Amino acid sequence: MTITVKEEIIRRSPLRVLEKSISGGLGKGHVGVLASRKGVGKTACLVHIAADKLLQGQYVIHVSYASRVDHIVTWYEDIFKEIAKAPKMRSALDEFDDLIRRRVIMNFKQDGSRTEQVLRSLEAMIVHGNFRAETVIVDGLDFDQAGPEDLRKFREFAGRLGLEVWLSASLKKDEPLFDEQGSPYELKDFLGTIDVLISLQHHGDHVHFNLVQDHGRLAPKDLRLKLDPTTLLIAKEPRGRAL
Repeated sequence: MTITVKEEIIRRSPLRVLEKSISGGLGKGHVGVLASRKGVGKTACLVHIAADKLLQGQYVIHVSYASRVDHIVTWYEDIFKEIAKAPKMRSALDEFDDLIRRRVIMNFKQDGSRTEQVLRSLEAMIVHGNFRAETVIVDGLDFDQAGPEDLRKFREFAGRLGLEVWLSASLKKDEPLFDEQGSPYELKDFLGTIDVLISLQHHGDHVHFNLVQDHGRLAPKDLRLKLDPTTLLIAKEPRGRAL
């Protein structure tokens, strides 16, 4: 069987390392959270996850609680430009417009939109709008304002509609941010509703990925992934090198 260039890019993506580390992937009906200080690169990571889903032919809804979403649109463009730099991939990404048609960005103000309202809007888009999303990205949700019950509603929604939901959590308190297992102190009350929890931490000039919780089980683990400081794409850590 001949493997296309796009299929090779998908196969070689560092996100396959992430999937293998979390029992084959996040999975439908589950919630994953990327946690770090603000400005470390969570949005770029979420967009990379979404771009990988789009390349696989899936539909993605990107929910943003930011005041503006133009930077998110730019992230998608930049990430696909980086992917297109791979040998023979430029022609394969001539279908960029088709890929983006499978992505919808929805913008909400957290202080003006209750979680129930956000979920109703998502369901209207998926069910009544016939936008067959399989992954929902939720960027910029303030966990201090939201609380565990809001996250539980996202999880119930994911289970009911058969979705993967990835969120970002910005940690705000002073050091130490993490306990001895790498779990963020600020998210202790949320652990019961998070299936996969990954922390992003600076190690020198790199951002390092640490698996904290794997499908409800505390499982501290070095994912051997880093955030490329130039492109902010998720990258494999070279073998034999510690960050």
